[in-house]
Amino acid sequence: MSLIPATILTGFLGSGKTTLLKRVLSEAHGQKIAVIENEFGEENIDNDILVADTSEQIIQMSNGCICCTIREDLRATLQDLAQKKRKGELDFERVVIETTGLADPGPVAQTFFMDDEIAESYLLDSILTLVDAKHANQQLDDRQEARRQVGFADQIFISKADLVSQEDLEALQHRLRHMNPRAPQKAVHFGEVALTEVFDLRGFNLNAKLDIDPDFLTEDDHAHHDHEHGENCDHPSHGHGAGHHHHHDDDVKSFVFRSDRAFDPARLEDFLGAIVNIYGPRMLRYKGVLNMAGTDRKVIFQGVHQLMGSDLGPRWGDGEKKASKMVFIGIDLPKDILLQGLEQSLV
Repeated sequence: MSLIPATILTGFLGSGKTTLLKRVLSEAHGQKIAVIENEFGEENIDNDILVADTSEQIIQMSNGCICCTIREDLRATLQDLAQKKRKGELDFERVVIETTGLADPGPVAQTFFMDDEIAESYLLDSILTLVDAKHANQQLDDRQEARRQVGFADQIFISKADLVSQEDLEALQHRLRHMNPRAPQKAVHFGEVALTEVFDLRGFNLNAKLDIDPDFLTEDDHAHHDHEHGENCDHPSHGHGAGHHHHHDDDVKSFVFRSDRAFDPARLEDFLGAIVNIYGPRMLRYKGVLNMAGTDRKVIFQGVHQLMGSDLGPRWGDGEKKASKMVFIGIDLPKDILLQGLEQSLV
């Protein structure tokens, strides 16, 4: 049986997760989706579109979607669903996990890597994060969970953009890019999102399909976060209106390492192993395309917290410049130590 794709939907309280989910579930797309609600006493999924006996854990919906609320462990629920699918008791093609607004998506993502049984049944496709344009700055300032949700995202949807000025929206987008340059951003209106922007994003695939993340591999102004955007910054998207320049010093930040020299595989492995040991809990996402000594193929590498893995990608093209590029997104990571260690892991 082929792997069941899973999508994690996260975002702070009130950011519009349920609206987006409702939209996805009620659209006539012909897909059967199992929804797992991982909520703590929030209003559970759209009582109006579900015909449900609340004591029943799994609810079949009119368009073939099924919803279940996690009352125990996520792992158990996923196993239960996979088992029912194998036995033909339930028919669904993919799973969406809606986390509570206060959740750190990290442990949810790790479930897919740490448990063999889950890894044999599911493929984690991506983490989608909803950000409420109107309240985001306050939430990001005050709540680490909100910052982590941004740091983990493979795709960011900005809701309620119509409630803020264009200038405020651009400032928010700039802030989010600073925290996570690898997640594309899109302003959405009342959860109206094309399914192609929600499913099969392959944000977690360690595979040769580098086009899953085109911006990640292009030289782009926002990836060069070697300068802090302080008061004298002349970055065009800052909009220096009358006193309108807010500098947010978020603890979730990203930085990029680039080199034209090849990595020594053993040295790199030792260094990353040591780093992940010490800073793993603060490393939200890291990802790269590496030029490794001893192979004529690209090495695709990525990790979440302490878990990392790599795969051989396609061969370097004729005349293509062999270069490594890695992005790290984390909480107060020691950039100098990381950059220096990576530099020392080169041939």
